[in-house]
Amino acid sequence: MTPVSLPLPPLRRAAVLVLLGALALGGAAGCSPPPGTPPPTPTATSTATDVGWVQLMTPMNQQAVKLLTLAAARAAEPRVRDFAGRLRTGQEAELDRLRSLLTRMGLPGTDVHAGHDMPGMVTVRDLEAARAAEGPAFDRLVLVQIRDHLRQSAQVSRSEITSGGRADARELAAALVTAREASLAELERLPGAGRALG
Repeated sequence: MTPVSLPLPPLRRAAVLVLLGALALGGAAGCSPPPGTPPPTPTATSTATDVGWVQLMTPMNQQAVKLLTLAAARAAEPRVRDFAGRLRTGQEAELDRLRSLLTRMGLPGTDVHAGHDMPGMVTVRDLEAARAAEGPAFDRLVLVQIRDHLRQSAQVSRSEITSGGRADARELAAALVTAREASLAELERLPGAGRALG
């Protein structure tokens, strides 16, 4: 699969490079675990890249689902509402597969990234801003946040495809990349996307 080149602002690009480097080197996806939590360790069949990837992708999808749930109910533009509803369904299906992978890898379901501002992660602050926004301003916020989520999670998943050790994790990562490329293409055609995404 040929990687898609996604233009990113310099600071965001630097953050992504740090994150991808941490995954490739077997780090905990670019951040430290909470105090008292042992760092991710590979199992007999899992590498640290596999562990870092699944422990990052799971909360990324969980947070995106929260924003997509709001958007499916509140977006001013009907096509944005429809897109958000369909994307939420897809992200929830991915979550089922990610949680199943966590179980097979013997990893806890806890969010080791709780409270961290990771590139592409919908934060508590983002959700508060979305709840406070209305009409076209709400739609613009959603389009930007979901675009960033799709881009960053695709980038991290490409790292798993190239550096991961588990066939089932690499297969899931490839499915996520394919889904995100399709979703990004659709998002960019939505009404208001041109203005929101620059």
